[in-house]
Amino acid sequence: MPILGDGRDRDRIDVDGPTDAQAIVFVHGAMFTRTMWLPQRRVLADEFRVAAFDLPGHGVYADESFRMEPAIDRLAETIETATDGSAVLVGLSLGGYVATEYASRHPEAVDGLVLTGSSANPVRGMELATRANGALARLLTRPDVGKRAVERLATRWVRNRDLEPDVERAIIEAGFYPKQFGDAGPDVAGVDFREKLSTYPGPTLIINGENDKIMRRGERAHAAAAQDARIEVLEGVGHICNLHRPETYTARIRNFMRQRVAPRR
Repeated sequence: MPILGDGRDRDRIDVDGPTDAQAIVFVHGAMFTRTMWLPQRRVLADEFRVAAFDLPGHGVYADESFRMEPAIDRLAETIETATDGSAVLVGLSLGGYVATEYASRHPEAVDGLVLTGSSANPVRGMELATRANGALARLLTRPDVGKRAVERLATRWVRNRDLEPDVERAIIEAGFYPKQFGDAGPDVAGVDFREKLSTYPGPTLIINGENDKIMRRGERAHAAAAQDARIEVLEGVGHICNLHRPETYTARIRNFMRQRVAPRR
């Protein structure tokens, strides 16, 4: 897939599709990199301008730790560099929270939101669970043996999906960054993302895997907080449903773009 051509951006932002088409910017989840969106980007680039970048602590920014503020800066840079100033944001898990934060700050630059695996609001009881999970992730990945074990499991999981060989290879070669589960936890715990979502006036699509029980429990309240939202559930899959059922997930995004996002004039 082509990427931006100047030397400064070449290793940081992937972009493809017609320059004058509606833009989509993909925001990946913790542990993965921007390559997790290859199945969607490859198909949707025939109709839309598609772009993806790495969050802090992942991929080309592996020497950093995840923090929300630089994540927002990287998303803003991607929109500025790869689009004509606005885009639909598609975020999974941690990427969904980043997209929600950005939309609450810059609604004029967001043409629509697709949020997957980010319906749990990390406040009150969920704040404690988020902090505890983050602490556990830091503990388990601190020794190299723990980090390598998680990386092996992630590699096996990707290989067990029905992905094209070059996509599978790209995701695995980009690496996995399990430590960022621990780094991200304290940064999002206590933030009321449902309140932030309520300030965004544009269309929102919440997609969750049927077996993603924690996110499913929060999806109705999450959708109710939004000004214009609907929920769709992918049967028989869990948290990372864009890779578990890539064709179905991609079709849901395309339908959302055609039916709910205002066409370019």
